[in-house]
Amino acid sequence: MGKKIEHITADLQDFIENQKIFFVGTASRDGTVNVSPKGTDSLRVIGKNKIVWLNLTGSGNETAAHLIRNDRMTIMFCAFEGKPLILRLYGKAKIYHKRDSDFYKYISLFPENVGGRQIIEMDVDLVQTSCGLAVPLMDFKEERTTLNTWAEKQGKDKIEEYWKNKNTTSIDGFETKILDD
Repeated sequence: MGKKIEHITADLQDFIENQKIFFVGTASRDGTVNVSPKGTDSLRVIGKNKIVWLNLTGSGNETAAHLIRNDRMTIMFCAFEGKPLILRLYGKAKIYHKRDSDFYKYISLFPENVGGRQIIEMDVDLVQTSCGLAVPLMDFKEERTTLNTWAEKQGKDKIEEYWKNKNTTSIDGFETKILDD
């Protein structure tokens, strides 16, 4: 059965650090609910009730748009290998852009990535586990390198142009403030 826990335990931190994918859920007060899969080496547990993750350039920027309007966020991990487990982190999140000093407070925690567009800091209010007995077993083959290779090929200037064309508003037309000064 599921358990509610007040903080990320050492065992759960170890579980998180070994996952190859996690899912981020956000929603504005109105508009579309968003759930995004995230991969690569982009999430860090930095305290019993705090995580940060590097948000990489993608086709949309829904998380940023939603967090500006509503700071609630849920992160979910599923055990696709080994012992079954679903882990959800519930909390409030802040988004830091490259113009924010807190972005630079955390960026050194991650491998260098030209596609890194924001850092999300989440204060975890509730940790919840559930059985995961219906989650399929799948073997991890390898990381996809396509996104990082694409970002490296673009370089800083073309990435920022991409942000201007594709990442300034959500699918509901909400501002992401990615290019605000």
